Amino acid sequence: MKPTLVILAAGMASRYGSMKQVESFGPGGETIMDYSIYDAIRAGFGKIVFIIRAQHEQTFRALFDPRLSGKVEVSYVFQEPEMHTAGIETLPTRTKPWGTAHAVLCAEQMVSEPFAVINADDFYGRHAFEVAAGFLKEACQKDRFAIVGYPLTGTLSAHGTVNRGVCTLDNHGHLSSITERINIAYLAGEIRAADGLLPEVLDKDTRVSMNFWCFDPSYFSLSKKLFHQFLRERGMEEKSEFFIPLVADSFIQEGGAVEVLPTHAKWFGVTYKEDAPSVQNSLDELIRIGEYPERLW
Repeated sequence: MKPTLVILAAGMASRYGSMKQVESFGPGGETIMDYSIYDAIRAGFGKIVFIIRAQHEQTFRALFDPRLSGKVEVSYVFQEPEMHTAGIETLPTRTKPWGTAHAVLCAEQMVSEPFAVINADDFYGRHAFEVAAGFLKEACQKDRFAIVGYPLTGTLSAHGTVNRGVCTLDNHGHLSSITERINIAYLAGEIRAADGLLPEVLDKDTRVSMNFWCFDPSYFSLSKKLFHQFLRERGMEEKSEFFIPLVADSFIQEGGAVEVLPTHAKWFGVTYKEDAPSVQNSLDELIRIGEYPERLW
């Protein structure tokens, strides 16, 4: 059975200032998602599930249906604040969805096989999809999930601070925790996190999560239980978010193992508008060396 790729594309990119998920970066008008999908297909993924807001359906269909027709199965799933709330009282004025773990939960009816989750606006690289596909096909189980871990030094922006999920590993090389570190940047030759936590200086090879996860379908039942608990505790807050690491942490506490899959793939993303030219330059270089064709589709 071929694994599925779930793409989180419902966010509106407040720091970026526009809908960067569908912005063109490749020479043929390709989005960053196009490169992820291309890599996923050649790594052996059999289905793509886009998580989007309902108002963006026509934009996504117009862009991706012609490109992907006959190449891979495609589904579109909506993430809206009222979904999967099970009648639990929440803030009636809230319009913002409930975060990444809620987004994945919205895909429950579309996914019955091992699956990976990625962000729409991050470039993950061919090798990352290869190691993820290998895990999903051969090792993913109800008690064994995985995350692709990138070296911190390769995930920073030259145009501002970034937030990263710093991975702590146990003696078996499995994930023991993810700590969200904020305001990370190079300062005087060191990588520092200005968030009041320790250590303030982070090692350049520290493994960080770029939200590339590998799950068994049993993830959904655990996530749903935790989401309902989350809503009872924080459902009346305007900006509370239910993140994937919350589910992973509970999974680990209940005896599950999350492998950290190392990758040498180059990551890049567009946190800020000023990142866009370097993303385009990076793609141009990968095309020049033959990693991708000039026109993907």
